[in-house]
Amino acid sequence: MQAMILAAGMGRRLGEYTKDNTKCMVPVNGVPLIDRLLEQLSRLSLQRIIIVVGYKGQELKDYLGHRYDDRLKIMYIENPVYDKTNNIYSLALAKKQLQEDDTLLVESDLIFSDRLIPMIVENPYPNLALVAKYESWMDGTMVRIDHEQNIVNFISKDAFDYSDADSYYKTVNIYKLSRDFSLNKYVPFLDAYTKAVGNNEYYENVLRIISLLNSHDMKALPIGSEKWYEIDDKQDLDIAEALFADEKDVLRKYYGRYGGFWRFPQMLDFCYLVNPYFPSQRMKDELRANFDTLLTEYPSGMKVNTLIASKCFGVSEDCIVPGNGAAELIKILMEASQGRVGFIRPTFEEYPNRYDKDRQVTFVPQNADYRYTADDLMAFFADKDIRQLMLINPDNPSGNFIPKEDVLRLAKWCEERAIRLIADESFVDFSEDYASNSLLSDATLEAFPHMAVMKSISKSFGVPGLRLGILASADKELIARIKKEVSIWNLNSFAEFFMQIYNKHEKDYQRACAKFVKERADFECQLKTVPFLRVMPSQANYFLCEVLPPYKASEIVVYMLKRHNILTRDCSLKPGLDPDKQYMRIAVRNHDDNTRLVKALKTMNYGES
Repeated sequence: MQAMILAAGMGRRLGEYTKDNTKCMVPVNGVPLIDRLLEQLSRLSLQRIIIVVGYKGQELKDYLGHRYDDRLKIMYIENPVYDKTNNIYSLALAKKQLQEDDTLLVESDLIFSDRLIPMIVENPYPNLALVAKYESWMDGTMVRIDHEQNIVNFISKDAFDYSDADSYYKTVNIYKLSRDFSLNKYVPFLDAYTKAVGNNEYYENVLRIISLLNSHDMKALPIGSEKWYEIDDKQDLDIAEALFADEKDVLRKYYGRYGGFWRFPQMLDFCYLVNPYFPSQRMKDELRANFDTLLTEYPSGMKVNTLIASKCFGVSEDCIVPGNGAAELIKILMEASQGRVGFIRPTFEEYPNRYDKDRQVTFVPQNADYRYTADDLMAFFADKDIRQLMLINPDNPSGNFIPKEDVLRLAKWCEERAIRLIADESFVDFSEDYASNSLLSDATLEAFPHMAVMKSISKSFGVPGLRLGILASADKELIARIKKEVSIWNLNSFAEFFMQIYNKHEKDYQRACAKFVKERADFECQLKTVPFLRVMPSQANYFLCEVLPPYKASEIVVYMLKRHNILTRDCSLKPGLDPDKQYMRIAVRNHDDNTRLVKALKTMNYGES
């Protein structure tokens, strides 16, 4: 067997990365693609490797030099018109060599698991294409396969139909072609096709024509959950570096993304916190039905969005301001704050990060579970000269919860001392008495005019992509000041429409919250069966867990990501947590996902793979 690598393309979409080098010389985590590929191929007993070069071909030859002479026999074929042709011409230039041996055909802009090459080589079928189930990031040639894994059609970009996407597989651009197939089928069709259509085409078009003859010469081999990526542009390179990061960098590369994990469709995200049971399918259908209008029309300004938010959350218009996520409102609120502010740690660091460290007064619960009450806070801050007190309830990451009647006692205590209580209730709808725990009502706000209530709609309502949050207070001057600070179109049309239709779906939301409470209780029982975790009680949609010796949180998080494609959060370094102990925060997802997580955790404990 021989291997053939197509490496003639210019890689224009990679910009400065291919200004002086060919695309296959671009490094991923410090290792050029071509080196990674040649290392993988060197583990086979190959007669030779043929590299078809074009753009910066001499640079590639000089770079490889004789470094692989002791393991590989490399020959080059040059495509002199790489800028006027496509990969069908590069392959046509190598058609003589293609007919001389069984061939492993690989495109040079790929990065993939070490298991893929053995998977295709060791499969007994002579003509194979590695394929992956279609995911949103994929572009290029798709195929349909039958129940016997025969490729029955190649789908070009122009013929791609999103309504059929569930039936598509993406070619990984790694093929195994037998000498007989190349000699008697592929090359003759290749000659005829290029003569009739030209050289600015793709070699898969020839395979498509062969597949339409119902000859079943080419089978597909699905790769399942094996990792791979095709690197065409800068974003592809960024994602590939996260997918194939080594253990010392993998968490930094994922955590540093701050979301966007839909680009990793097979990964389970137990890091970010959302409602797994809302929005309902009915609500999503209504959003989808209005997609074209919402995409192509301007959203309303603050006046209309305030009215809609007022209707949606039951607070007077002059007492509420909607934001582009709670993060927008947190930034404005904290930057406008004055004097010393009381914080409780461990907590959601976005608030203290937005405030001067020298003006922070911090309370840390002195118990193993980081529990505290309203009385604890009043006792601690009684002799502290603070202008504001920040309460996240339930707290993040501890899950500590202060009942509503006690929060109201704390609010009264703050009022008597002219302290503004900022109560963030982004997770309150996950508490057991969720229907009556919110502070969002005119009566409550008017009773405590110094109090401000923040709520992230992303978390409770399961719509983080909409970027929607609200701040409510009977301090109308505060609300008016914040409204002036935000841009005129701070909400997009989708977020506006969500608030417009929410009340029609409110009963579904209540059912989702009730379902969540039951699932959290079940998940807590499951987590407690993991012997190296001490699970702390929680009224939120996550659990803070102490990692018991000899394990460390970082090694568990890396293991779960690399072995099981599950992302969790190591929060051992979070301010306020005991620095001599190890901690993880684990989100609550739906039952199947939660069960999968627990099973994966137990494989680490019992040494299974």
